[in-house]
Amino acid sequence: MSFIGFLILGLIAGAIAKAILPGNQGGGWIITLILGVVGAFLGGFLGSAIFRVDLAGFFSIQTWLLAIAGSIIVLLVYGALAGRRRRA
Repeated sequence: MSFIGFLILGLIAGAIAKAILPGNQGGGWIITLILGVVGAFLGGFLGSAIFRVDLAGFFSIQTWLLAIAGSIIVLLVYGALAGRRRRA
């Protein structure tokens, strides 16, 4: 998949991850979308490295699930780090 395709996929996956995660992670929608792009790259990397999943198609359900899962992971890590900084 091309870089532009992964960028668009990451933006959408970030929005979906924000809708799935309960509570307030902080950072607003712009940070969430940026973290979604990072999560999509993370999900794509982990999917191809660990699970040997081919990420060739933009409309592949495997690609979408990995991108959303990666975005959720990145949002959870960001929420944990941002929450820790607010308490300190």
